[in-house]
Amino acid sequence: MQAMVLNSIGSALEWTQLPDPQPGLGEIRVAISACGVCRTDLHVVDGELSEPKVPIIPGHEIVGRIDAIGPGVQGLSVGERVGVPWLGHTCGVCPYCLMHRENLCDRPLFTGYTRNGGYATATIADARFAFPLGEIGEDVALAPLLCAGLIGWRSLTIAGEGKTLGLYGFGAAAHIVAQVAKWQGRSVFAFTRPGDVSSQAFASSLGAVWAGGSDEQPPEPLDAAIIFATVGELVPLALKAVRKGGRVVCAGIHMSDIPSFPYALLWEERALLSVANLTRQDGIEFLHQAPQIGIVTKTTRYPLQQANQALADLRAGRYEGAAVLVP
Repeated sequence: MQAMVLNSIGSALEWTQLPDPQPGLGEIRVAISACGVCRTDLHVVDGELSEPKVPIIPGHEIVGRIDAIGPGVQGLSVGERVGVPWLGHTCGVCPYCLMHRENLCDRPLFTGYTRNGGYATATIADARFAFPLGEIGEDVALAPLLCAGLIGWRSLTIAGEGKTLGLYGFGAAAHIVAQVAKWQGRSVFAFTRPGDVSSQAFASSLGAVWAGGSDEQPPEPLDAAIIFATVGELVPLALKAVRKGGRVVCAGIHMSDIPSFPYALLWEERALLSVANLTRQDGIEFLHQAPQIGIVTKTTRYPLQQANQALADLRAGRYEGAAVLVP
């Protein structure tokens, strides 16, 4: 197999040939056809997440077909198309797992962070954490659903059922969530980098009723806001934008420090919440709904060997929607 490997934090990924991996007990091997590029991958490469395992193959928005099955796997077959997400394994016995909150597991493994991921031609996955995808949709179009879509779905659920929804940072996740929210009958307000008229136009094309800079206030109070951008300074701005009793959800795994802000912004029962990982139930619910919603992902394709360029373009905001690596 071939892979783009992170050998040390902060370095470029290196094109590497490796022995074909063999699935163990409860595992499958997936021949990868597409892997989305997520901002979390940047956090892994940059060392902004604690305790990374290196060397590591990044990538956790994996679409491919099973080409080998280890002992003890049931319900999956060779040739079946599956998706492999960020949450790659849980212990099943800690208090959080027993409370059906496996996203908070005390001993998890994460795809592309603490176990090898999808910037490769093949990967090994825990069969319990691989989602059957069926045959509807192209591989490249489905890849962003495995994280941008799933985390967006969980964030939307935590945000509550309010009808006016603000999205701060209009990247891969927000461009999916905007379509889901519109399908649910909500009004979407998109916040981008100040002066980023291209992203604002993109948001409007996906049904946003208003699009402006993150330094602006929306034309009406929001029921809830989701922050996808990794900028802590957006938290006070989002709190200021939501109504009394409104919610602000921080959807990223990493964010810069939140500056101090007056208690008045939080008072009147506004809530500030965070999203951590996902559960398999999130995946089942979202991937079941996705074809009915008619989500259209905007993707930019890169050959696997150009993973470093894809990451650089993500860092610089050079494309709309999501980047996808294709072996």
